[in-house]
Amino acid sequence: MVGPIPDADFRITFFNDTPVVQLPPRLTVLEAVAFKKSCQQFLQESADTQQLVFDLSQTTFIDSSGIGALVSNVKLAREKQVELVLRGVHPQVMAVLAMTGLDQVLTIEPPSQSTTTTPGKKSEIQLPTTHPSVRSWIKRGIDVVGSLVGLGITAILFIPIVIVIKLDDPGPIFFSQIRCGWMGRRFQVWKFRSMCVNAEALKDKIENQASGAFFKNENDPRVTRVGRILRKTSLDELPQFWNVLKGEMSLVGTRPPTPDEVERYEVPEWQRLDVKPGMTGEWQVNGRSQVRNFEDVIRLDLRYQENWSLIYDLKLIVKTILILFRKNSGAY
Repeated sequence: MVGPIPDADFRITFFNDTPVVQLPPRLTVLEAVAFKKSCQQFLQESADTQQLVFDLSQTTFIDSSGIGALVSNVKLAREKQVELVLRGVHPQVMAVLAMTGLDQVLTIEPPSQSTTTTPGKKSEIQLPTTHPSVRSWIKRGIDVVGSLVGLGITAILFIPIVIVIKLDDPGPIFFSQIRCGWMGRRFQVWKFRSMCVNAEALKDKIENQASGAFFKNENDPRVTRVGRILRKTSLDELPQFWNVLKGEMSLVGTRPPTPDEVERYEVPEWQRLDVKPGMTGEWQVNGRSQVRNFEDVIRLDLRYQENWSLIYDLKLIVKTILILFRKNSGAY
């Protein structure tokens, strides 16, 4: 899955009897693992601590793993009834916290003069480039063109799909679900409904045939008769072209996880969120529904990040189209 992560040194000092953790200039996977380990060890051993300060005055870059470490520390701090305070947060980091919603759950001290931007400069603050694909305007252009074509196809097939869904199982046409995208930012994904109306309520009663932080069941009884056809042909995913057009997803990327899946991630596994989720990707062309081990999902997602190029994206799109015409290639 994810290789061994070497330890980094995170010293905890005291200022006016308050423990302070100095974070490094970059909080990526190596530092994030050590950050989580050091903080959680301190919280476990210091029963009388009421407040813990994270000093980010030197930190100007944070990726998905850094967010994962923060989330893990927030959870334990709440269990221990310890207040976490962020100090010296630079605008670049604050933009990430705002995007992921962490600015609403963390106590953040007002920035000092040294970390504020000059008037008129706020619009120039950019989110971190966690992966080259995030800032590729050509990839974004392909996404826009592809999503417009996809939405055109969706419009043509919309009425027939609506009719068969309604005839098979009365209820909503669309199914929406919260997923986690780039850096863990939550968004609402859309699909044509392929399950019974109360599918989410019944999920806990269905056996999970996958191992790790995701859910699969080959003969899921919640899937309707028409739903199985929609899934086999991937027609249920056509509305996701709207998510691509909005920029929440890409045509090609990693599998978009649900929040409850992300809740179970270890810090290194957050690396898969360094790129935008995609309608297709390595998992789609390398086993799709046959991939039942979360370690394999991580391996495929990281392989995509390592091999990414515009040509690689186009190859995966072509492979996906070819796979859709193969027997027993669809999802279940």
